[in-house]
Amino acid sequence: MNKTELVAAIADQAGISKKDAEKALKAFTETVAAQLKKGDKIQLVGFGTFEVTKRAAREGRNPQTGDVMKIAASKAPKFKAGKALKDLINKK
Repeated sequence: MNKTELVAAIADQAGISKKDAEKALKAFTETVAAQLKKGDKIQLVGFGTFEVTKRAAREGRNPQTGDVMKIAASKAPKFKAGKALKDLINKK
C-alpha cells in the first residue's frame, strides 16, 4: 500500500474527503517526526510505540574493497508494535 492508497483508505474508513485525510496523515507524520527529533517517545496504546534508539559507533567493512572503516554513532527511529496490534495480525 502506498501513500495514495492509504489516504483513500483513511478517507473511506473515516467518512471524510481524501483532501482532509491527506491533511490528517501529513499532520500525523510531521508531528511524530518532530517529537522523535526532540527525543520524545510517542505511545499509542494498543497500536504501538515510536521512539528513537541510539546506535553506538562501530567498525564496519567496505563491501567492495574489504577495507575496515569507522561507522559513526547515530540515532534511528524505531516502531514497536503493541499487544493489540500483534494479536490482530496473528489472529487465525
